[in-house]
Amino acid sequence: MAKDKIRGNDLLKLGVPHGRTITMVLDIFQKNFKKDKKEKKLALLSEVMRAPEKYSDDAVFGSFVTELLEPQVYRREIALRSEQLDYAIYGAENIEKGARSQIEIATKLPVAVGAALMADAHHGYGLPIGGVLATENAVIPYGVGVDIGCRMCMTIYNMPENYLERHRSNLKQYLMDHTEFGTGNGFSKPMDDPIFDRPEFDEIKVVRYNKDKAYKQIGSSGSGNHFVEFGEVEITDADNEWGIETGKYLGILSHSGSRALGANIAKHYTQLAMSLCRLPNQAKHLAWLDLNSEAGQEYWLAMNLAGDYASACHHQIHKKLAKALGEKPVAQIENHHNFAWKEKLANGKEVIVHRKGATPAKKGELGIIPGSMVAPGYIVRGKGNAASLNSASHGAGRVMSRSKARETNSKKELRQILKKHEVNLIGGGLDEAPMAYKDIEKVMQAQRDLVDVVGKFQPKIVRMDNA
Repeated sequence: MAKDKIRGNDLLKLGVPHGRTITMVLDIFQKNFKKDKKEKKLALLSEVMRAPEKYSDDAVFGSFVTELLEPQVYRREIALRSEQLDYAIYGAENIEKGARSQIEIATKLPVAVGAALMADAHHGYGLPIGGVLATENAVIPYGVGVDIGCRMCMTIYNMPENYLERHRSNLKQYLMDHTEFGTGNGFSKPMDDPIFDRPEFDEIKVVRYNKDKAYKQIGSSGSGNHFVEFGEVEITDADNEWGIETGKYLGILSHSGSRALGANIAKHYTQLAMSLCRLPNQAKHLAWLDLNSEAGQEYWLAMNLAGDYASACHHQIHKKLAKALGEKPVAQIENHHNFAWKEKLANGKEVIVHRKGATPAKKGELGIIPGSMVAPGYIVRGKGNAASLNSASHGAGRVMSRSKARETNSKKELRQILKKHEVNLIGGGLDEAPMAYKDIEKVMQAQRDLVDVVGKFQPKIVRMDNA
């Protein structure tokens, strides 16, 4: 009823300051006291306002009290450096101006100590996609990204070379039966997983609120460029890590992340960082959390949980498909991006390396760099290039936005390209058409100093969200 609705003026009368604190209180009431009467909620808030320090560690009002009592000195805008740091760039001729501008702004942060731009880079929020940034004792939630721990996972099977062609219809059905896609979607009867025994699901408020959704979505994939596909793997390096012969194999490749759990963690801590770390407008999405602070430590735990959850999602997908095939893989490779790592620079200095859409490529580290729904992906081994902050691209990278891809390309063109490359597509849309992506061969050529090629993956049956 309208008379029970709490308005901003009600809160102002109790001494709640204008701005973010008003929103925080309304959000607290909506989430925790939705069924209570207006008078009861205002009486409780009145108690908090009279003695806020008593509620500083309260599970419900703690964040509000922190915001309320925080000294104003922390609210002053933090100035950027006048000069940007030098940074390495790969495939510069194919990288748009917007992405370069974003990484240059990031290098002016007071906490920045190094940066690099990968060959698949394009414009994003905060850091560009394909941006790598090293900071000193600070983590940037939007430098990690919304889809925390998004990753690639590949399993390789020693099957006859013509197996895929002879069993296309069966393999298509396996993807239909054992994968699920789309924002908000999940399983009615999800598989359980040890990840849900982690203490973070009880100890971190935003994680706890998202546990039920995470349980329903375990083993599913998102929308956009996420996929699960069968294809042909060709191992070209005789000295590969699995001791398998060079030649062709059946492969399953998946790409997705931490679903709603990661997205809500990212949203919560980005808002918190932006409230605590005020930056000029052009850099506002690069707000950071000090890792010595409670908020910084909490985000670090939540981020790592989201990354492990994303890994668990992939393992469930591959486990189901292995069971359907009735085979055990001879090799598995997994790597992630949209994450932050504690690493050491060449000079021994410990830093936080953010890779937003970039693949870790330390010396000897394996990874997968996909192309598009028809273009090949590559199994790679890192060379440990210090200039790139031990990183490589995470894919081919976009040359046009999703909206432009829908406007520019036609379904007829897409069907013709799929037919030419003998690819069956389940779902997908024009926003993910191969024409929307850079030439993976040029991207790989631009980063030959960063990775060695171990093998190649050619997609043949691709499932994506229905666009």
